[in-house]
Amino acid sequence: MIKDLWYKNAIVYCLSVRSFQDSNGDGIGDFEGLERRLDYLQGLGVTAVWLMPFQPSPKRDGGYDVADHYGVDPDYGSLGDFVAFTHAAKQRGLRVMIDLVVNHTSDQHPWFKAARADPDSPYRDWYVWSDKKPASADEGMVFPGVQTTTWTYDERAKAYYFHRFMPFQPDLNTAHPAVQAEILKIMGFWIELGVSGFRMDAVPFVIAKKGPEVKGEPIEQFDMLREFREFLQWRQGDAIILGEANILPRQDMDYFGDDADRLHMLFNFPVNQGLFYALAMGDHDPLVKALKKTAHRPASTQWAMFLRNHDELDLGRLSEKRREAVFSAFGPEPDMQLYDRGIRRRLAPMLGGDQRRLELAYSLMFTMPGTPVMRYGDEIGMGDDLTLKERECARTPMQWTGEAQAGFTTSARPTMPLIAEGAYGYPHVNVASQRHDPDSLLNWMERIIRTRKEVPEIGWGDFSVVETGADAVLGLRYEWRGSAVLCLHNLDTNPVEITLSASAAGPDGALLIDLLTGKRSEAERGRHRILMEGYGYHWFRVGGLDAPLKRKLA
Repeated sequence: MIKDLWYKNAIVYCLSVRSFQDSNGDGIGDFEGLERRLDYLQGLGVTAVWLMPFQPSPKRDGGYDVADHYGVDPDYGSLGDFVAFTHAAKQRGLRVMIDLVVNHTSDQHPWFKAARADPDSPYRDWYVWSDKKPASADEGMVFPGVQTTTWTYDERAKAYYFHRFMPFQPDLNTAHPAVQAEILKIMGFWIELGVSGFRMDAVPFVIAKKGPEVKGEPIEQFDMLREFREFLQWRQGDAIILGEANILPRQDMDYFGDDADRLHMLFNFPVNQGLFYALAMGDHDPLVKALKKTAHRPASTQWAMFLRNHDELDLGRLSEKRREAVFSAFGPEPDMQLYDRGIRRRLAPMLGGDQRRLELAYSLMFTMPGTPVMRYGDEIGMGDDLTLKERECARTPMQWTGEAQAGFTTSARPTMPLIAEGAYGYPHVNVASQRHDPDSLLNWMERIIRTRKEVPEIGWGDFSVVETGADAVLGLRYEWRGSAVLCLHNLDTNPVEITLSASAAGPDGALLIDLLTGKRSEAERGRHRILMEGYGYHWFRVGGLDAPLKRKLA
């Protein structure tokens, strides 16, 4: 069971092939370079590598404008290089996940070229057309302020085509049986080449009914998700789909399925936004509410917990007052914000480069109920380049060394500019220097990941909120198969002493052992007195390190 549900206690690491490691000196990362860095990822402790789009693309949207779903962009190598990479990853016990971008294609995709050229083409119905401009053409833009419409007139086709995203990304008619069959073929193709899972892009748009007649609230076609799941179960039983769906908690079960027959995993956007409000204000109440609202899910499904990713930090689910509080704390300047709803910065500069706060943030992420998903470079506290447009500011190349071009490339002119100056420049922030510093963020990250992998209660168990008596101290208790852990986090800069009853920690709560330091807390008169340092955190094994074994022997 545990083997089949590997994603329940995984550590996922997201990266862009383009930005990770160049092997041939052309200034662009590639699969051969990524393969050379697999030992680094294995040493860090990650168990699954999620790749952003690497298929052939004009790259007008970071590769999310795919022009061929069955290939590798020549910039990054060949299909042979990809297979060599997946094989090398498997040898190291690393699973590979890739982005599945099937809501839309590039307007340079052969399917769209055929569709626009001939109304009788079999590909015409693979896209969404209208003879007249629909009344809703100025609604539903994903990128407000940048995008002006969702319907664009094509001179060659003599019709309007629908695009939920940018005009160069026409939407596929995903309700069409031939398109659905093609999506299954795409998944099957990459599974045969060594892929263990897919991060499905823009799931609510993939399953939404599309057409000029659609008005009002979106109509989701959830049977699509069941068909995708059934195909994976048949083709490779332990392959998964991780869905990107920024939805309300009341919709969670629609995406998981009451019988766990739809998506295996979902990103937990409500908890992500509540977590950043907690970090900004030292108030865990919205975070606790988000945790409770998203607590219910089938046992075989899982939440993906994250801090930052390749997109902006979306704060759209927070109230206006709380959103402004997070903006004020982490993105006060206009060039730090995006689409009036998000922050486009990396985590380290958002937290002022304060390692105490960075450790607190990651400790929180690693102890949220679900599977942690990391972003490349965050393990060393990489910064951002706000002079780059929109989301590109947080997609700069990985900083390996303090030498020329950060060890990313031997080219004097890398395609993507590196962060070379300032506090986050590669002479100061890089893997090589942090490896030799026992107190570095990188070495701390390796230790915390190792500990997290040894605490399956967080990934598998049920959680409860423990009252700590301090507004700034969040307490979460996890229990699974007779063992329990208690995780405490102080969201405030000031230290505070809290008092916990042993019974609140659980049946074996008289003894707590800190998994991160080895220190013991033995209850006196049935109560623990615990000092929470400013931005402090503690992961306690309830009942001692051998409590699970003693319970089994009892």
